Amino acid sequence: MKDFIKEFKKFIGRGNVVDLAVGVIIGGAFGKIVSSLVNDVLMPTIGILMGGFNFAGWKIHVPALVNGGAGIEIGIGSFIQNIIDFLIIAVCIFIFVKFINKLVKLPPTTETDKKPDSAELKVLKEIRDKLK
Repeated sequence: MKDFIKEFKKFIGRGNVVDLAVGVIIGGAFGKIVSSLVNDVLMPTIGILMGGFNFAGWKIHVPALVNGGAGIEIGIGSFIQNIIDFLIIAVCIFIFVKFINKLVKLPPTTETDKKPDSAELKVLKEIRDKLK
């Protein structure tokens, strides 16, 4: 049991695991914010622009085909809201990743960091130089 606890501490103490946990928690909170933006701001605005159309209430009724039952309703408006929600989250994450990549630039490589040329590359460079 002690080995299990030591191994678990080692596993949980890794930076990647902690970073992943933080990312999941922040992603969940970010998803709630974007869902609120879509449901409470964007979709009502789009509905107003479309003449008061309510996407959340947009359903397609399919009558029952057997025994005269009540049938089913397909919530197409909810589906459209989820698609818009996903697209906004994807765009926000894309912008966030681009911003982070600009902040964390890799240091420029120096001449000593380069790998030595292979024999084939040396021959190709000689041929190129002779063609000039």
